[in-house]
Amino acid sequence: MSIKRESISYKLGYFYLPLAALLIFSLFPFLWTFITSIKSQTELFSPVLQYFPTNPTWENYRELFIMTSFMESMWNSFIVAGASSVVSLVISLMAAYAFSRYRFRGRLAIMVSFLTINMFPPVLLLIPLYSIMRGLGILYTPYALIIAYSTFTIPFAVWLLTGYLNDLPLALEEAALIDGCNRRQAFFKIILPLSVPGVIATGIYIFITAWNEFIFAVMFTNQETRTLPVALQAFVGQFDIQWGLLSAGGVITSLPILILFVFIQKRLVAGLTAGAVKG
Repeated sequence: MSIKRESISYKLGYFYLPLAALLIFSLFPFLWTFITSIKSQTELFSPVLQYFPTNPTWENYRELFIMTSFMESMWNSFIVAGASSVVSLVISLMAAYAFSRYRFRGRLAIMVSFLTINMFPPVLLLIPLYSIMRGLGILYTPYALIIAYSTFTIPFAVWLLTGYLNDLPLALEEAALIDGCNRRQAFFKIILPLSVPGVIATGIYIFITAWNEFIFAVMFTNQETRTLPVALQAFVGQFDIQWGLLSAGGVITSLPILILFVFIQKRLVAGLTAGAVKG
C-alpha cells in the first residue's frame, strides 16, 4: 500500500503538476485572447480590470467581419499560404529526391549552402527582393509574397524531405525499375505514396510560415492584397489600440491552423518522427 502511495505521489509531483503548469502557461495567452474578444467596449476600457466579462458579446466578431476588410485579408492569406506550400513542396520534393538518390560533385556543398541560408535573418532579403519584384512588375501582388516566401522555405524543406527520403527502402524503387518502370514512374508510384507523411509535415511547416509571416507582407502588399498579420497590425493605432477587434482577429486567425492540426495530426507526427534514430 505504501508503495502505491509513493508511486502516486511521485507521478503527481514529478509528472502531473509540471504538466498542468506547462499547459496553463501555454494555453493562458490563447484563453485570455478569447476572453478579451467577447468583452464589450465598456469592459475593455474600464479603469478596473475585469478578468471575465459580465455580459459576453459577439459584437467584436460582427464588427470584424462586417465593418472591416478582414475577410479579404483572410482570403489573401489562404491564396498566398496555399500557393507557397504547393510551389515550395513541388520544387523541394524534386530537389530532395535528387539529393537522396544521386551522388554528384558539389552535392554536400549545395546542401550546406541550403542550411547556411537559414542562418541569416529574412530581413536581409528585403531590399534585394523589393528591387527584383519592382523590376518584374509584380510588386503589391500575391506573386511577390509567394516568391519571397519560397526563398527561405525551400532550403529548409529540402533538408526535411531529403532526410525522409533517405529512410525509404531503396530496394522498393530498385524492384520497380526491374519490373519495367522508369525513374519517373517509380517516383510517382512508389516513392511519392510512401512520402506522404513527410510531405504533409513539410507542407504544414511551409503553410504556417507563410500564414504568420509579417515583415515581407508589410513590404510587398497594399490595401487590396495585404494578409492577416498586416490586417491585425492595422488595429494598432498611434494613439489607441482596438483591443476588441485585435483579439477577435487573433482568434479567427488561429482557427485554420488548429483545424488543420486536428485533421492531420497522425500523419504530421509520423512525418516529423520519420528521421528519428531507430533501435
